[in-house]
Amino acid sequence: MTASSHLTRALSFNAAAAQYAANRPSYPPALFDAIEDLAGRPLTGARVADIGAGTGIATALLHARGADVIGVEPGDGMAAQFHRTNPGIPLVRGTGNALPLATASVDFLTYAQAWHWTDPDHSVPEALRVLRPGGALALWWNTYALDVPWIAAQTRRIGDAFGTDPVIDTNGASSRAADPSGRLDFTRRLVRWSRRITIDTHLANIGSHSIFLVQSDETRTAFLAEEKQHLLTLFPHGTVEETYDVDLLVATPS
Repeated sequence: MTASSHLTRALSFNAAAAQYAANRPSYPPALFDAIEDLAGRPLTGARVADIGAGTGIATALLHARGADVIGVEPGDGMAAQFHRTNPGIPLVRGTGNALPLATASVDFLTYAQAWHWTDPDHSVPEALRVLRPGGALALWWNTYALDVPWIAAQTRRIGDAFGTDPVIDTNGASSRAADPSGRLDFTRRLVRWSRRITIDTHLANIGSHSIFLVQSDETRTAFLAEEKQHLLTLFPHGTVEETYDVDLLVATPS
């Protein structure tokens, strides 16, 4: 992506915040078990900043885990939806490139579906600045399980239609992509999970991704209508099982 298209896609979520909150997948308890295991410390009682919090899907789960969590979100629409969904969780405005947080102030810094919107030249030193000694940086993405035939076929159709691979284009889940400078020593873990939902919810989910949000209404509507017919042929009962591999990277800077 060019810098301008990257910004356009990052900003596209604000007009679709309600759709995002209602249809995007959550995360399984096993993910937070893995974060604690790799970090070597519990989330319960920890001071956590969830960056690029969006509508608060991950933030709410961290709160439920017992963390003392604050969200950080730059977008007006996403922040407004966050407040509607999570009125009891604090939220401040800002980005990972210039965190509105004090030095050595958090035990965990988390990015759910968000690190790829940052510039590691800025977000890496910012993470190192705000983490307390012994703290952990956790990045994760719900990625498509491409060993599931119908998901792989859908991914190819999206790539053919929009000239992009949504798995590669919407996440940076590799140590090299996450920190090209190599300053952070990441450990990686995959956590598989699934959810069973209606085809309409599934289409609303994929339609909430930035590659769709930046298309014209006509283009987006036409693709999703055709995709619905593909899915109804495979799943005439009207439900699908979305299978994900949560791609988790955890670094514990010394």
